[in-house]
Amino acid sequence: MTRSTEQELERRAKERRERQASRLFSGRVDFLLSAPQLKFLPEPIVPEIAFCGRSNVGKSSLLNALTGRRAIARASVTPGRTQELNFFEVGLQDPNIPDGKPLFRLVDMPGYGFAKAPVKVVERWKNLVRTYLRGRQVLARNLVLVDSRHGLKEVDREMMKMLDEAAVGYRIVLTKTDKVKASELERVASKIADEARKHPAAFPDLHLTSSEKGMGIEALRAAVVADALGDEWFSN
Repeated sequence: MTRSTEQELERRAKERRERQASRLFSGRVDFLLSAPQLKFLPEPIVPEIAFCGRSNVGKSSLLNALTGRRAIARASVTPGRTQELNFFEVGLQDPNIPDGKPLFRLVDMPGYGFAKAPVKVVERWKNLVRTYLRGRQVLARNLVLVDSRHGLKEVDREMMKMLDEAAVGYRIVLTKTDKVKASELERVASKIADEARKHPAAFPDLHLTSSEKGMGIEALRAAVVADALGDEWFSN
């Protein structure tokens, strides 16, 4: 088999996975609950994919783009608006049971680096996030969102260190890539990828996305589904 033939097969397989993931997200995606404290967490019965990032990094917009909904996650220009762990259920294990067990959940975590929030509130949010990350058995993957206009900040590095220590694998997702010139985006992405390789729990490959333009969304959907359900799901 020639190299060009292999590349064509890989391209087709990638497109097929992205179509399958998009079909899944076009189905049932429902808000489940908000957990301001650990005692309010839902029963850990299915895999969970968590989204975290600095306040105003575009986390809610990315969740909306990923799920194909306009406002399933509340977007705001006010940093620190998300103060709880917000859970969303995706798909159904048995389509014949509308209220049955979902395939997996998405978790919208409180933004970090919020300068305007009171110190006590910030500490409470940090403790909630830290305890969730370290003790949630069904947490399959974490997505660390980074604003491509600014690159990694110290608060991002603190989160990455926390995930390394908790042995929680994570993907770095660059947001708002449509706001950056191509040459600058390449420079920022290369620098972050080099730094990511020094973190044991980080995936070496970055996801470059734009919620506004749809860039990278289909590939991220496929990655989320693979992380939650395994590569074998695409063979069903």
